[in-house]
Amino acid sequence: MTLLALGLNHTTAPITVREKLAIAPAALGSALRDFGAQPGVTEAALLSTCNRTEVYCRVERGAEHLPASWLAQLGQLSTEQLSTHLYRHEGSAAVRHLFRVAVGLDSMVLGEPQILGQVKDAWQAARDHGTLKTPLDQLFQQSFAVAKRARTDTAIGSQPVSVAFAAVRLAEQAFSALDHATVLLIGAGDTIELAARHLSEHKVHRLLVANRSLENAHALASRYGGTAMTLEDLQQHLAEADIVLSATASPNPILHKSSVHAALQARRHRPMFLLDLAMPRDIEPSVSELEDAFLYDLDHLEQVIEGNRRSRRAAAEQAEAIIDLQVEHYLAWWRANDNQDALRQLRQRGEATRDAVLARADELLAQGKSPQQALHYLAHTLTNKLLHAPSVMLRQAAQQGDHDLLDAAVRLLGDKDPSTPANHDPHAQHPPQARRAR
Repeated sequence: MTLLALGLNHTTAPITVREKLAIAPAALGSALRDFGAQPGVTEAALLSTCNRTEVYCRVERGAEHLPASWLAQLGQLSTEQLSTHLYRHEGSAAVRHLFRVAVGLDSMVLGEPQILGQVKDAWQAARDHGTLKTPLDQLFQQSFAVAKRARTDTAIGSQPVSVAFAAVRLAEQAFSALDHATVLLIGAGDTIELAARHLSEHKVHRLLVANRSLENAHALASRYGGTAMTLEDLQQHLAEADIVLSATASPNPILHKSSVHAALQARRHRPMFLLDLAMPRDIEPSVSELEDAFLYDLDHLEQVIEGNRRSRRAAAEQAEAIIDLQVEHYLAWWRANDNQDALRQLRQRGEATRDAVLARADELLAQGKSPQQALHYLAHTLTNKLLHAPSVMLRQAAQQGDHDLLDAAVRLLGDKDPSTPANHDPHAQHPPQARRAR
């Protein structure tokens, strides 16, 4: 059985490829069921965020190629097209990768806290849809503990920064005075909530919130002194916005080039700054062709975020050391768990042999045989049956010179005579009656 982690992220694939493999929350259950039903896949979890899509799974030998093939099919790409963007980790490397993701060391914003919640959501979805078993379930739960410890023992989580914060910082660079700007937020999820909070702290002049659910838009707008509207009202108010920040779970674009063009005409071509933080994208890429529209997506945030990386590198190195230690802890658990099947089979075989011999001894008693005869049968037969297979294997090992197996047998059985008492002194003289008793 092989443990695998594979996928793509902001460092290996452009947004045009990432959005092809993005899995909407509403589609996650069917995707899990489909992947989990692939031949050779024994357990699986899927993690899909604005900057990554990843598969974590255990597969049988010979099925290692299936996850990459499934991802290619998901994105309607050939395996050759996808392979240039895909990373693949196996065994301990897969364990380390998940731990790094959960801590935030693999994020665009180094140490950002939102990813841990997304990893937990991926784990919960896999549990809900029955695609997790003990090994992968244990791996995810340990990743949560690793993330908590890294944030407690290092400064990786100090002054938390998010993609939303970086987006607001970029908007601030474009509009030096946000207190004179009208900002339109599209969506009502965590990213938009964080953006609203940052904008409120920057004393933004006016805040508009558009969402498919007017109730959710009202709830968010009321917390930050904004005005709520539905997506149907978007076109009517788009021209009022100096800055548009969108992050929804829509599978299709919400803002089209024609809508933005009309808004720019109504604004008499005053510039409009648009930030698309969605995956797949909410704003048609062709909007960037409009003369007074300045469109930025997730891939444009790299320059803003670089300063964050530099300030957190020392903390990241400390977090890596914690991860190295915890990888070894998980692998030790994995090896012990992997051996449980062999131990379980050995015990089951021994118990089955015991039950069969004991049943025969009971029959002898029922036939009128003496208890001594039944006990002699029980001891002799049980010993022979339990030792037969190991004796044959050790005899073959001796004939073939298999010293590894012979040494393992010595370690397994111990080097003491089982008839020797634990407190036996080999140099002591036994009284005559003790020697006769033995």
